[in-house]
Amino acid sequence: MEGSNKCGFLEYLFLLLVLLPVMCCSQDNFVYSRATYYGSPDCYGTPSGACGFGEFGRTVNDGNVAAVSYLYRNGSGCGACYQVRCTNPKYCSGSGAIVVVTDHGEGDYTDFILSPRAYAKMAHPNTALQLFSYGVVDVEFRRVSCQYPYYNTLKFKVHEHSRFPDYLAILIIYVAGKNDITAVELWQEDCNEWKGMRRSHGAVWDMANPPKDNIKLRFQVSGSMGYGNWIVANNALPSYWKPGVAYDTDINLY
Repeated sequence: MEGSNKCGFLEYLFLLLVLLPVMCCSQDNFVYSRATYYGSPDCYGTPSGACGFGEFGRTVNDGNVAAVSYLYRNGSGCGACYQVRCTNPKYCSGSGAIVVVTDHGEGDYTDFILSPRAYAKMAHPNTALQLFSYGVVDVEFRRVSCQYPYYNTLKFKVHEHSRFPDYLAILIIYVAGKNDITAVELWQEDCNEWKGMRRSHGAVWDMANPPKDNIKLRFQVSGSMGYGNWIVANNALPSYWKPGVAYDTDINLY
């Protein structure tokens, strides 16, 4: 009897070890929730979103953008892409909408507040008006890989509020794949060490008194590229950087 119990335990342990990775690999599964939409004069996004994207946040992904609640994750969720589809088969398409997170917001137990363009994209042809009349709809969503056909590498912009040379703020844009930027550091040559930038808000990182020479940056990436990996962008910024200017890196996150 004792041997039988032991064999049963070992069999259970074996099945657990085999099935656990499958059970935990749920990132591609849909999650049920609710979604609504916000008003917009041109149906695009808003340039004043909490992610700090500005005009980029209004038009990125052809205006198919969203504000999210817990998925905002203190700004780490900015720029993430999700497939959102409503569940009423009479009005809702099977593909739904692919949206980029540009803002934080919640209301009426919703996880997504969509731009009008994104909300309409969930509907079958010629049924968008009926879908809008509901105001709030049941949806299912999952995270998907962000793809930007004309931008293969990570890009960032020196924020307009930066003041050369005393205060540097950067806005991270075009984060491809299923990746989050969880930390940013600058190389301090005189101290021979990496110095962390502060997450000011959303996708904006800043530092007072940055290095005076060409600036080397490194980004901590978590997601489809691995978890907690540091990727270096050499000479990411010239010594005479300018507010409002966007700079490319050689970092490919696909």
